[in-house]
Amino acid sequence: QVQLVESGGGLVQAGGSLRLSCTASGGTFSSDDMGWYRQAPGKERELVAAIATITWNGGNTYYRSSVKGRFTISRDNAKNTVYLQMNNLKPEDTAIYYCVRDPPLGPSTYIPPANDWGQGTQVTVSS
Repeated sequence: QVQLVESGGGLVQAGGSLRLSCTASGGTFSSDDMGWYRQAPGKERELVAAIATITWNGGNTYYRSSVKGRFTISRDNAKNTVYLQMNNLKPEDTAIYYCVRDPPLGPSTYIPPANDWGQGTQVTVSS
């Protein structure tokens, strides 16, 4: 069973930056598409960014429109780690961010099963 452990969340002022990391174990990381979801209080989960496997899908990336140009997703297969670099953060980015295995690589109603989620890391952006 895959285990996903996120780190890097915290409190930052608007305009600041954070880098989230997610390290996977127990699976075949290099063969998995990976992504980040977030959920703010009272709101539905939303896919923030996704990155495809390098071998099969060329490492293609997807970003939701509200984070394009500010967030960058990347992966290091040698370290079994996926990153989310978040720049120019806004208060509306405040949420719990979850690392997810095999997310959709674009807008979709599909939600990966519970076993493919990390425990989440809190990101809070103050105005």
